Amino acid sequence: MARPKRNLLATAEETQTPPDVLSDGQSVAKVVKAAGNNLYNVELPSGRSILVELPARFRSTIWIKRGGYLLVDTNALAARDNKLDGEVLNVVRDEKQWRKMSYWPAEFAKKPSYPEDSEDEESTVGKMPPSESDEES
Repeated sequence: MARPKRNLLATAEETQTPPDVLSDGQSVAKVVKAAGNNLYNVELPSGRSILVELPARFRSTIWIKRGGYLLVDTNALAARDNKLDGEVLNVVRDEKQWRKMSYWPAEFAKKPSYPEDSEDEESTVGKMPPSESDEES
């Protein structure tokens, strides 16, 4: 039997708004790859890779893609003796709103889609190829 729609909508609504502050052990992490069985390899702002588990409330409700961001708690599974290093607390869906928060790591700053034009090298985008008269000079 499927979960009630109100549960699905409540979970989706919860991921829209970022928390005001993060407690100890919580941090924003970037998804590196899906490891299968609701496990994800993520990269912390420090550059360390860890394996985190997706809780049942997010499964089949919120889809996580490579390069996305998650709010993880590294202290949640400390008592368990296994390969998991943390648990997903929230999924970043409205990235623009999350980036405005004071705890967003500088390591995950948004990079421009197009590199800045440098003065040393002139761009040839949108220009005609050189004509024969230009090559003779």
